[in-house]
Amino acid sequence: MEELEVPTEHLHEHMEHHAEESKEKWVMGVALTSAFLAALAAVSSLMAGFHANEAMIQRIKSSDQWAYYQAKGIKSAVLGTKVELLKSFKKSVSEQDVKKMEQYKEDQDKISEEAKKFEEESEDHLKHHETLAHSVTLFQVAIAVGAIAALTRKKMFWFVSMGFGAIGLVFFVMGFLG
Repeated sequence: MEELEVPTEHLHEHMEHHAEESKEKWVMGVALTSAFLAALAAVSSLMAGFHANEAMIQRIKSSDQWAYYQAKGIKSAVLGTKVELLKSFKKSVSEQDVKKMEQYKEDQDKISEEAKKFEEESEDHLKHHETLAHSVTLFQVAIAVGAIAALTRKKMFWFVSMGFGAIGLVFFVMGFLG
């Protein structure tokens, strides 16, 4: 999975420029708030990418285990066919073949457990990824609304921006906690 991008750098530059020119002190607060949100968005994006990659790796491991499980099943079926043919021709069946078939079944049980464990780990990483991706989106919206506040000189937009940032922060923390 590809990494999430945070295309808000140009907005941040605009806000800094307007903050420097402004006579209103709160506009500098908008710029600082947006810088903080941009840093959080960058960390969220990095961690969302990490969890997406880990989810993919665990899913591949699970798929490998299921392929191994099927290979053991095929070997067991082939051996079972051999045993049935020998019995149908009233020939003796090797005790080693019977034990081998039982071993294949035991191996399949262990392999199945391992595959399911990898699937669960993949799902867990995917949940973290989705939560962190939500935080990135909310941080980006907060930065954009902050830019609107700086450009229009309307303080209410700054408060809205901080609201989106706070919700993004909740998702950010949830992304780490699980």
